[in-house]
Amino acid sequence: MKYPPFFDTIENIVVYDDLCKFLGVNEDGILEFSYADIVKSAGHSCATVAGAYLMAQKGLQALYKDEMPQRGNIKVELQKAPREENSGVVGAVISNITGATSDFGFGGIPTGKYNRRDLLFFEADIGHDLCLTRLDSGEKVYVDYRPQKVVNPMAILKSAIKPDATQEDKESFPQRFQKMVQTVFENADEVIEITHS
Repeated sequence: MKYPPFFDTIENIVVYDDLCKFLGVNEDGILEFSYADIVKSAGHSCATVAGAYLMAQKGLQALYKDEMPQRGNIKVELQKAPREENSGVVGAVISNITGATSDFGFGGIPTGKYNRRDLLFFEADIGHDLCLTRLDSGEKVYVDYRPQKVVNPMAILKSAIKPDATQEDKESFPQRFQKMVQTVFENADEVIEITHS
């Protein structure tokens, strides 16, 4: 897969998944997600996918500090409904990284361990875009994503689909659009806001 070079500059998200180790996927249970991995599962790279990746990355860093995040032991709550402002896309990205699902994930082994269901919630009354909760300690962090501080994705999209769009507008769109995504990552500390409970 050939993708924009800036993908390789984005810090990977590393988590520990005990289920992964238990089932023999690898010896140490450590999983590493790159932005390119998430783009493959999402099928595209945009400000929403980038924001979801950053919310997971920065949120997990704030929640676990110097510890490795424990995939499968994190409750995920999103303020918006799945079809509201592509919140479902955000949920899918964060579900991929954290292992949290609603009712469609792995139900666990017969002992009840490794259940991934009932850990992902939409339309949560949390006052923020996202809340991540550690199941072991109950510690929470709230995360907000504000891409409009640095980019205007809709303006770039409209420039390529408007009735009077020039051939140059259309041909340059993919590069301009991914440059916008790159700008989001380059300004991660500005577009992501963390609030501790």
